[in-house]
This record gives sequence, structure tokens and C-alpha cells, in this order.
Amino acid sequence: MASTKHNSMRREIAGTIGLLTDEHDFTAMQRYRTFPFEDYESYLSEVESVLRACATDGGHTTIALFDPEEYAEFCTEMGLDPDALASRTRYTAELATSGPTLAYEGQSLAELARNLIDDAVRQSTWEYAFTALARIGSCATCGEDIARAAFARATDLLARIIDTAAPGNRHLVCSTSAAPETLVSVLHADDNAAGRTPLNERETLEFTAVLALGIARNGVGGLVMRTSTPGMADRVYGWGIREGGLRPLTAGEVFDAYCTDIESGDIISPESDVEYCEPPDLDGVEQSGGHNH
Repeated sequence: MASTKHNSMRREIAGTIGLLTDEHDFTAMQRYRTFPFEDYESYLSEVESVLRACATDGGHTTIALFDPEEYAEFCTEMGLDPDALASRTRYTAELATSGPTLAYEGQSLAELARNLIDDAVRQSTWEYAFTALARIGSCATCGEDIARAAFARATDLLARIIDTAAPGNRHLVCSTSAAPETLVSVLHADDNAAGRTPLNERETLEFTAVLALGIARNGVGGLVMRTSTPGMADRVYGWGIREGGLRPLTAGEVFDAYCTDIESGDIISPESDVEYCEPPDLDGVEQSGGHNH
């Protein structure tokens, strides 16, 4: 009876697995004597086997992104031996509360790894944007909280941009310069048979923070919208971030922006069946109107 209760209780314990998403990270972990795997393929096979076994038993397992460099830093900060199973377990438990995680629902490991990396990049982007916004402080002239005003303005602008878009699937990209690199955020706003689907909360938060940072800094950057409607050419238009607000881009400027790689500056070949055009009217809010004291 005790054994039966013990097994039943084990099935009710939720678990987390820290996933090494590429061979580079896997190789980094092989320096530890207690790391039991010799090649990446067998490691992935074992992870998938464990996940399936847990799911078969009715267990709930989440997957977290295991970063060897962050793991080593964690062990140093906590005074732990990195070459110990208990240390890896403790770090993985920490990931479950602080990092991006995904529930295992039968997905392939390739899909899980791709989505985990996307979530990690998204979290890093919004954390950087919010930290940078918090450091801006208040206006020396009027005392207004610049970051709060910029975030409110970015929220309003995003709502107006989505509301004025034609029906269909919408793909928005916002970028702004933020040393040492450019911050880029992507947001999807799609339609289904019942109408518009709710925006992804995390995507929206990150996107708004990046736009707000550009507005608050009067920075260089822009926002591009691509709408796709069945049976019609995709439409692409956008705005430049200028003087605390958004300035509508001409069709030529949109073409140049959309056909240039953000990071390298290289020219990208234009797509067929895409119409580059001017954006819809946002009732005047696209003009400058941010904090310009």
C-alpha cells in the first residue's frame, strides 16, 4: 500500500528539464566529469525518452533553456560545485521560476528548442528595454516621468496601428538603436474565422517596450507593418521613429527599409506580389508628440 501511494505521489510531482539546444552548449557541458552523455544525438534521444515516459504516466513536464555559461556563473555566485548533479538540479529548478519555459505536449525537440530560444531572446529584449527606460528618469524641465509617458504613447500608437490595418494577418516589426546593438521586436496580430485573435501578451509587452524606448530617446528606428489577405498582394507600410513619435514613410522609404538587412545593411531582394505603400492615417498621432523638452 505504501509503495502504491508513493508511486501515485510521484506522478503528481511536476518536473523541469533543462535542455541544451545545440551541440556547442552540449560540448561545453562535457567538461564536467559527472555529465553522463558522450554525444549530442544520444543525449537528445534520452531527453525525448524521458519526456514521453513522463507524459505516458500522466506527469507534467516543462522544458527550460539550459545555458552552460549562465550555469557556471550561477554556481560561482551560489558557491556550488559545477561538477555535481545536485548543482545542475538546483540550477534547473531556478530556471523554472526565472527563465522561459514550455510545457511538453508531444512536440518535437527541434520545435521546443526553437521556441525556447525565441522566448529567451524576447525576454532578454524586453528586460533590456525596460531597464534602459527606467534609467532615463524624469524631465529636468517639467518633472514628467519620460519612460512612463513614452510607454503610454507607444501603447496608444500600437493600438491605433492595429485598428487601422486592413483585415487579414498582420506582421509588425519594430527596431530602434540601442548600443551596443539594434533592438528588434516582432508582433503578430492575426484574424481567424471568428475575427481578430487576442494579441500574445508577452509579444505585445516586448514590442511596446522597444517602441517606447525609441520614442523616449528620440532615437533612430522604425516600425513596419505587413498585412496578408487571401487572394490579394501583401501590403507593406511603416513609420520612422522621429522626435518622440512616428513619421509616416513614403512607399519608396518603406521599400528601402524592408529590403535592407537591419544588422548588416546588405540589400535584400524584393519579394514578388508585395505592394509597398504609404500607411493609413492615424488621426494625426503619427506626428511628433513625445517628450521634447
